Parts: sequence; structure tokens; C-alpha cells
Amino acid sequence: MSSRIPILFILSLLLEVNTVYAQDKLYHLNTGLFGYYSGSGSIPFWLRSGQHGSIPLDGTSVSIITSAGKEYSGGDKLFDWGGSVEGRFDIGNKTRISLIEAYVKTKLSIFEFRAGRSKSIIGLCDTTLSAGSFSVSGNSLGVPQISISIPDYFTIPLMGNLFAFKGSFSHGWIGETTVRLINNDTADLKTYLHQKSFYGRFGKSEWKWKIYGGFNHNAFWGSEDDYYVSFNTLSKFETYLYVISGKPYGTENIPSSKIGNHLGSIDLGFEYNFNNIRMLVYRQNIYDIGALYYLANIRDGLNGVSLTNMRSSEKTIQWRKMLFEFFYTKNQAGELWSPYTPSGDENYYNNDQYVFGWSYKGIGIGNPFICKRDYTRDGLPANPRDYFINNRVAVFHYGIEGSIKDWLVFMKASYSLNYGTFGTDEVGHTLGKVRTLPLHGIFQETKQLSFLLRLNRKLRSGFLLDFAAAFDAGRLYYNSAGVMAGVTKTF
Repeated sequence: MSSRIPILFILSLLLEVNTVYAQDKLYHLNTGLFGYYSGSGSIPFWLRSGQHGSIPLDGTSVSIITSAGKEYSGGDKLFDWGGSVEGRFDIGNKTRISLIEAYVKTKLSIFEFRAGRSKSIIGLCDTTLSAGSFSVSGNSLGVPQISISIPDYFTIPLMGNLFAFKGSFSHGWIGETTVRLINNDTADLKTYLHQKSFYGRFGKSEWKWKIYGGFNHNAFWGSEDDYYVSFNTLSKFETYLYVISGKPYGTENIPSSKIGNHLGSIDLGFEYNFNNIRMLVYRQNIYDIGALYYLANIRDGLNGVSLTNMRSSEKTIQWRKMLFEFFYTKNQAGELWSPYTPSGDENYYNNDQYVFGWSYKGIGIGNPFICKRDYTRDGLPANPRDYFINNRVAVFHYGIEGSIKDWLVFMKASYSLNYGTFGTDEVGHTLGKVRTLPLHGIFQETKQLSFLLRLNRKLRSGFLLDFAAAFDAGRLYYNSAGVMAGVTKTF
């Protein structure tokens, strides 16, 4: 950062200027200048999590963010197209350029074809206030991919329009990822991403209640010829079929297991429309290496109740949406009393083959409360083979959107109990009937509170005031507090 820019200017103003140029509602061009400050030098949890990889630098920083795009024109057009590109330039303790989003999309009837990097969340949950979906939470940058999907529920015109469904199928490019080989050496190998999902809805559109259900499946895979010494019995296409089906593969020289690193969730939901409030109750049942098949980790999952206020009001204080969630991953089928599973405890997001587990560009793809070493306090026990050092958590999460007079209010508050991994628990990791006791210390119960409050208000001539404050308090992360303040101008 140039020394000509006074530090007091950044600390006191922390300007956020956003300029929008638009010919019409379909096209947009945004250019923004953002300022951030954190007293301890570490950005608090809720200013860096769930941001689709668009994260400020630690400490004091300035960011320039530019985006441009075209949306669908709406209506019942048979064919339409759109796209978006967003870049970020950060200046602070270092300089950094990030491509946050870059994709094109086309719509043909109910189908959508998309190519590039997109912001996405996978799994049944409240996408605006959630603590984070298990599979893909919008925490990291999107993986470049091509996909075909039915993005919106399509009602089947049979059986009285009772059933509707949506789904997706995609192939992505992770790039070179560090892989631990059979002989415990490591190598950077070309890696791909497979993702698919299918969700159904039961209930007519005019009914007060509806039932939801579905699943998503995600996998890292690729370079099996380099990983296994004698992987020569399957063609590339046959290998791909094993990946998308999740079918185990093995030979005399290769132990039977799924090809690649697989995880996902099986989701259930119930919606009910009261007179002025819409309620959505949901549950994500999570799987990583197979314990859910035996219901051995059925205690784990994401549970949520989302309430949306459907009444328009001129009251001084009103709420628009409220969310209560409980995210639990402490069981993992690894307790002494857990049912036997051939694959042992789940060890969520960690993988013995993929050194950096379920992450992309150094950031976890899934729920951010399952965390790696970054930002955690020094001295917390960790198994060196585990990239995510804390995946056994119990999180109580609350979120609210509302307004106070002309101010829009957004708040998240999360209280978590953290237990490390089974590699740092007294009972140790399991694989089948073999239990390996911890060698790197015991991770004691660690409590953590993370909070975010954001307010903004429209002014005359297209100006918008924007304020945010967040803090972390506890023994998992270093105590920190950060603020953002800004003025936005829209042309």
C-alpha cells in the first residue's frame, strides 16, 4: 500500500464505494472500493466465511471488486442466455488478484447449460442465513466446471401436479492436487470433480404444505494410473463410471474401495405456509466413507428451521426472516459404542489420498465450522495426516434479517463446541475393527462464539450507507474484532 495513503483514512472511513452502470435490468457493471480493519490482525469468522472465496486480507486492507453480467430476461422464453464475471484486487499486507466468478449459461426450456466458475450452494437449507451446507456451502471459490441442470422445480403434469423435481450433473477441473501415494510419498496429480444432485417435491403449488427430499453426491478423482502401481484394468470411461456410481473397485493388488474421495448428503424437508409466515424445516443426513449406509452416524447432520415473514408492514421494527440451526458432527461412527462399519469413523472432509481433503485453493468447500489449522490457536492438538484438525463439532446457530425504520439489519450468531478429530480423541481413529490410539495429544472440548451484525440504509441520489461489525471470542480462534463501513453510490 502506498505510504501516501494515511492509515487514519482507512481506519476511520473504511469506504465502500460501489458504482453501477446499467443499460437495463438485464445487464450490469459494478465497480467497488472496499476497506476492512481488524484490531488483532485476524479477520473474524463471519467476515471471511461463506463469502464464495471473496475474502479480505487480514488486518487493514483495501479491495477493488469489479463485476459485469447479463441475466435471463424472464418469462417463458424457450431459449435465453446469460453470464457473469467478477474479479477482486486486494491491497494490504500483500497484493492479491482473485477471479471470483466467470461463467456463461444458456437456457433451453427447463434445462440450463453452464460453463465456468460459479457461486453455488448444494444441499437443502436456507441459503442466506445458514451456518453452511455440508457438501458445498459457498465458503470457497467455485470449481471451474461444465454442467447440465434443471435449476428450478419442474412440476410433472401428471397425477394432479403433485410431484416436481430438479437436479444437476457436472464435471469440474480441480487442477493439480497433492496426493499421498501408496508408499506414503506425495505427488501433485491432475484431479477432477464430479457432482450430481436430485431433489423432489410433493404437494401442489396452492397447498399450504409441501414435502422435500433428495440427495447430492460429490467426488474428487483422477490420475489413478499414477496413484496405483497396477491400475491398468479399467479404461478412462470405465473409471468414470465407477466414480459417478460410487461402486467399489479392487484387484488382487488394490484393496477394494471407492475410486476417489466421495461425500454428500441425503436431505429431507417440510414446508408449511401459515397465514403470514412460511416455515421450512430441513435435515441433512451426511455421509463421507459409508457409515450412513449402516445408520452408524445418523446422529450427525445439519438441522434447521427457517421462518419467513410474508406480511408487508410499515412498522418501525419488523423481521423478514429468522433461522435456527443445529449442526452436529461429533459422532462419525467412531465412538466405542458405535455400530461396526468396515470403513471405520468418517473423519469428515479429511482423506488419506487427497492431502488437503475437501478443500479448493486452500479453503474448505463445505461447512466452515469444520476447520483447518488456519486462524486456530497455536497449541491445539492435531494429527499431521489430517488437513482439517477440527471436524467433530456441535454448533448452535441463529440468524435474522429485518429492518429498523429505514435500516436493513442482518445478524448471525454462532456458538460452537469443538472436539478436534478422532485422531486427537482418547478413543482414536478406527478402520474396521482396528483402532489406532492418538499419538499427538488430546483435543479438549473448546468453546467458541462468533457474531456478525450488518446494517445498511438507502440515502438520496442513489447513495447507500453500509456498516458491519464482527467478533470472535473463545478458545478455538484468537479473539478478534473487525469492522467495515462504507458509502455506496449507485448510478
